[in-house]
Amino acid sequence: MRPENPAALSPAQARALFRAGLVTPTSGWSAGYTQANLMIVPKAQAFDVLLFAQRNPKPCPVLGVLDAGETSSALLAGGDIRTDVPKYAVYENGVKVDEPTDITEYWRDDLVTFIVGCSFTFEAALQEGGIRIAHIDQGVNVPMYRTSVRCEPAGALAGPLVVSMRPVPASQVADAVRITSRYPAVHGAPVHVGNPSEIGIADLSRPDFGDPVRIPEGHIPVFWACGVTPQAMVMESRPALAIGHAPGHMLITDARDSSYLVP
Repeated sequence: MRPENPAALSPAQARALFRAGLVTPTSGWSAGYTQANLMIVPKAQAFDVLLFAQRNPKPCPVLGVLDAGETSSALLAGGDIRTDVPKYAVYENGVKVDEPTDITEYWRDDLVTFIVGCSFTFEAALQEGGIRIAHIDQGVNVPMYRTSVRCEPAGALAGPLVVSMRPVPASQVADAVRITSRYPAVHGAPVHVGNPSEIGIADLSRPDFGDPVRIPEGHIPVFWACGVTPQAMVMESRPALAIGHAPGHMLITDARDSSYLVP
């Protein structure tokens, strides 16, 4: 059962609910704590993923890496990366074959986990700055889109930039840029403001991941680099096995949002 006030839960409490089978997008959960994307690959592909992230730091800011076979770290103390995310996405040869709530059956001792920053981290700061978050207000998952912008390839890996979108009142766009630019470890400032067709998005009402949101009158679409980018890379590059989070269903870590805030 979804709790009445998910923002008040500690990360450990939230992870326990997900481990028990609760499935829900995590925007607004465990206020003050950093949420993260996942990309899990066999050790043979891990260097290419690390190089891809290093060459594309905006969509792929790495917060931590677990050794091959490791299932926990200081970012999820006492947790288990195989069970503590609400929903996962399993890819075989670039095709999504499953969206389980537990990846234990897929686990192998050679799997390396990359924990990647998520823009949910700066949403509380946007709200504190007086900027409402449409997908939270509307009770849906954040909309995410493939773009025509290409990431820098790395080894056998290549793919498009994915962005998340939040409509912002025209008078507050500069504030949104200023606030989020102080969180470079979780995507930082927007990569695009305004006309979506300029980055290859044909229809905002049809996101590639997540749910569409209503854009209120006087609001402008603002786009941030998104940690689903590695999954778009997987779909294009077609490695034999890769596991991510289901978009919007994040790992809630024990790290504080404030630890990624720069002056």
